[in-house]
Amino acid sequence: MRFSSFGSLLVALLGAYSAFGQRPTSNLSGQWNGNLRIPTGATLQLQMNVQDQGGRRTATLDIPTQNAQNIAVDRVETKGDSLLLTVSAIRARFAGQVAPDGRLLRGFWRQNNAKLPLTFQRTSTAAAPTAAGPSAKRGGKAGRPQEPQAPFSYQAEEVRFTNKSAGVTLAGTLTLPPGKGPFPAAVLLTGSGPQDRDEAVFGHKPFLVLADYLTQQGIAVLRFDDRGVGKSTGNATTTTLTDYTQDAEAAMAFLRSRPDINAKKVGLVGHSEGGTAGVRAASQAQPPAFLVLLGMAGVPGSEAVVQQALANARLKTKDPKILAGVEQRQRALIAISQRVADAQQAQQQMIAVLMPDISLPAEQMNQLRAAAAGQAAAMTTPAFRALLSDNPAQTLRTVKCPVLALGGAKDMQVISSTNLPAIEKSLKSSGNRDVTTRELPGLNHMFQTAPTGAISEYSQIEETFSPTAMQAISTWILSRTK
Repeated sequence: MRFSSFGSLLVALLGAYSAFGQRPTSNLSGQWNGNLRIPTGATLQLQMNVQDQGGRRTATLDIPTQNAQNIAVDRVETKGDSLLLTVSAIRARFAGQVAPDGRLLRGFWRQNNAKLPLTFQRTSTAAAPTAAGPSAKRGGKAGRPQEPQAPFSYQAEEVRFTNKSAGVTLAGTLTLPPGKGPFPAAVLLTGSGPQDRDEAVFGHKPFLVLADYLTQQGIAVLRFDDRGVGKSTGNATTTTLTDYTQDAEAAMAFLRSRPDINAKKVGLVGHSEGGTAGVRAASQAQPPAFLVLLGMAGVPGSEAVVQQALANARLKTKDPKILAGVEQRQRALIAISQRVADAQQAQQQMIAVLMPDISLPAEQMNQLRAAAAGQAAAMTTPAFRALLSDNPAQTLRTVKCPVLALGGAKDMQVISSTNLPAIEKSLKSSGNRDVTTRELPGLNHMFQTAPTGAISEYSQIEETFSPTAMQAISTWILSRTK
């Protein structure tokens, strides 16, 4: 589910590689997390991945709030205890000082004429590893407690398959249980935005953990890099739900062609917008044998975005007037995105809605305008507009295969109390008799056990994927593929 807050100040542009600066004076390798508070009061989560190796210092930037990963840091300059980062892709710079204990980096973030205080905290002492095959051994200083580490008890195979109609090649990892097979299999579909095969975001790799768990239960799992991400070809910035649906179909076709996979027992597991793509794939000529929907919207996309904005606003205030204003503004922005086809014209109208009707100092007005421009740009992309026009009530009626829909009771992005009943109603209205919906207590949109469900908690929670949720998924899949 896409974020609709002012977090769009930072545009999700992906870079390929980071450059290097001067010789490091001390080792800063590891993951550094910071919360950037912008003038509107919204908070953006930033994750900086630093690697010191062979006398060189390189870095990349992730913006979990925007599902942006591996943004190139063009320059990494070190002088004494000072560090300067230049991120040309988003026209941003950070200058800060490393604390004596090496755990904090305090400084200022500069972007779009704004100068904002920012503190990074070191959350691990090793840079985030690249996508790898899962294993049986857990833990390790470089990762989260649930992340599997080699050696592992089953086969992890690097694979490539082609979506011929789109002319793209998709790269991924196929994990196979011990034995000869043929095995039942699940294709994992990531949420919105360009993501790698592990769905790496907020310092977590939920699909790496889920694939490991399911494979140990006897289910083969294929997870793959989205278009334009990792080793997959294609353009990530123009990919829509239609494209993602075709890629899901190509993934199933690839699995069905393998002798070690049971062609009649290949299904889809989609998280958030990945679930939406799974639903659309289930309506095609060769549907999946089963479908698992994790945190998927069951109400129209435009309504889901409004619900998300209100849920996050309620974490900060209970004032009915403020909440009414949030809803009114969000609906006005959606109406513009749906009504005005020209992106520039739509963005201008959105900025006018977002800008406060009060007199503020010039510097603060510039900061607010920059934030509004980022928000408007995010809401006029082809992918976001496709999301707004999605109507699950129609697409779900075409699904005839068994369906499991799970939602977290503390999900602040896709509200389970409204979306799960809507999913169940739409599926059953067309005669689908194998429908299971379940709200899991205490879990957020990422299926972590969470205090409140706020987005800001995602990176702070050590748990990557609730064992309760993973057990529910595997038990249900095995019951449908015996």
